[in-house]
This record gives sequence, C-alpha cells and structure tokens, in this order.
Amino acid sequence: MLNFISLIFRFILKFVFGLSAAILAVGLLLIALTVVVLSLLKSLVTGRKSTPAMVFARFQQFSQQSTWPGNRTFSDKRKAELNQIVDVEAHEIKDAKREP
Repeated sequence: MLNFISLIFRFILKFVFGLSAAILAVGLLLIALTVVVLSLLKSLVTGRKSTPAMVFARFQQFSQQSTWPGNRTFSDKRKAELNQIVDVEAHEIKDAKREP
C-alpha cells in the first residue's frame, strides 16, 4: 500500500513539475514574440529598420564575406591591407592642464 501511495505521489510531483516547465517555456516564447512584434511596430512608426532585421542582415553580410571577428581566413584584398606598413613619426602630446 505504501508503494502505491509513493507511486501516485511521484506521478503527481512529476506532472506538476512538467506542467510548470511547459508553462515557463510557453511564457518565455510569448515574451520573445511580443518583443519582436513590438520592435517591428516601432520600426513601422519610426521608419527605421527593425533590430531583428538588422541582426539578420549583418549575419548574412558576415557569412557571405566570411570575415567573422574570430575568423582567420582573409580574402586577398584584406591580406594586402594587413601587410601594408605605415611609418609615422611619434611625438608627445603635452596636456596644458598638467604643466606646472
């Protein structure tokens, strides 16, 4: 009899935890969807691109150029730009406030 009660209690506990996890997941999904919709409405009112559209456009741009910040493969043009040496003459800039 005790095993049967513990089995029922375990089932109820698993059901409550599963239901609360599902409610949390659906709630977070609704919040994310609301933020995206509000961002799109704001972009319609202001006339600017929405943030999600800008993020996906930037992702597409970087994926086509293959120039992600951590990526070490550069195009020939980029390699030529990196190999250029610029010689400058260094000089000290004195701050007028710090002079005695």
